[in-house]
Amino acid sequence: MSTVSAHSARQARHRAGPPPQQPALLPPAGHFWSRALLLVIWAGVPAVLALWWQNTIPGSLHGPADYVTAAGRLSGLLAAYLLLVLVALMARIPWLENRVGSDVVSRYHRALGEYSVALASAHALLIVLGYAWQSGTNPLSETATVVFDYPDVLLAAAALALLVLVGVVSARAVRRKLPYETWYHVHLLVYAAIALAFAHEFSVGADFSASPRNRLLWSGAHIAVAAAVLLFRVVLPLRRSLRHQVRVAHVVTEGPGVVSVHLTGRGLDELGAQAGQFLRWRFLARGLWWQSHPYSLSAAPERGRWRITVKDLGDSSAALGRLRPGTRVWFEGPYGAFTEQRRDRARRVLLIAGGAGITPIRALYESLPGSGADVVLLYRVSRAQDLVLYRELEDIARRRGFGLHPLVGPRGGPQDDPLSAARLRETVPDVSHRDVYVCGPAGMAQAARRDLRRLGVPARRIHSEAFEF
Repeated sequence: MSTVSAHSARQARHRAGPPPQQPALLPPAGHFWSRALLLVIWAGVPAVLALWWQNTIPGSLHGPADYVTAAGRLSGLLAAYLLLVLVALMARIPWLENRVGSDVVSRYHRALGEYSVALASAHALLIVLGYAWQSGTNPLSETATVVFDYPDVLLAAAALALLVLVGVVSARAVRRKLPYETWYHVHLLVYAAIALAFAHEFSVGADFSASPRNRLLWSGAHIAVAAAVLLFRVVLPLRRSLRHQVRVAHVVTEGPGVVSVHLTGRGLDELGAQAGQFLRWRFLARGLWWQSHPYSLSAAPERGRWRITVKDLGDSSAALGRLRPGTRVWFEGPYGAFTEQRRDRARRVLLIAGGAGITPIRALYESLPGSGADVVLLYRVSRAQDLVLYRELEDIARRRGFGLHPLVGPRGGPQDDPLSAARLRETVPDVSHRDVYVCGPAGMAQAARRDLRRLGVPARRIHSEAFEF
């Protein structure tokens, strides 16, 4: 048997029932570092409002047309600010990835992305309407005038088109149907959109064209974000890959369509990888070198050795079973805050894995301190053959006395759900006094969190990882 990677979990999410409801503003922060990140993001909004207001001369708004134009300027500034935040969130800054958590950062990125596209679209619409109102012209003819006669507005129109394309591709209904590689490479167009919009902001934007100070601050913000992307997404991964010389040691078939890739390297312990974390892997083999995928460690890291386990999902994951020993591997990471450090060490632990989510849970199950009932694992799958790496879990349970409960059966209504509040209390009577780790398809994880809260488990003691990109 085997476990499934973070990438597999992303692919399996559509089989887990309805997706989580979309947040009204931003996904709720779950712990201190999440709240700190939200505070930093929101702290930039008053600065943007102040920038807009200082260039909106008090008393200059005399009529509806002026108000519409001013609203267009404000929405454009907010969209530009959120685009910078979006890129910063995906710069893979270690503090964000390992303190806040990659899944939290990804959720914030996705939510803010929706608002960025909406604000950018509102900016274009309101500016055209405001100008048309002021000049008494038709909005369609005004659109042509603004796009083709104003400096760099054509570039801004191209930037908006790219943002809308990325937004469409990132919509849940569309994203589920696309290969990961397609979604990933289309997503990179955000960088081009920011570059195109930057020229427009300085040439036409009233908030920058007449203020050297604002241009300096805005340029500095762009340079800082670009430097973070270059450092953490290019320089650091390249340096680590060259230094640690990770290679494929051997590939083991664990079951139908499931393989474990064992990896070796120099000084891997220097990276401080922990059970529960994942890395982004690029296998330098034919047909694979140009793709980078996130896969969780499926066993606790050992000195000079890592292991990932991957299920064949019909994409490039199938090719991993044909990797040859000695194949070079470039990597990014380790990433993720779904680790033992999150828990209150004085408390017992409950691990809940759903299907693909067993990957980091398997590594945690092996490495968590304690014995006997200190650690209990609930493993939810639809069929017995989906209990990947179950023999390894049984061996860990025998050696350490940990609880292990396979929950096998089709997904039905609430009465048949083995992860319902009533069934959880029956299986783990002291559940409300434990720290709980939940990993699996989004629908299952959301339902589990809801039922755990009903059982009195505080939100700060529910640690979840949802691998959706």
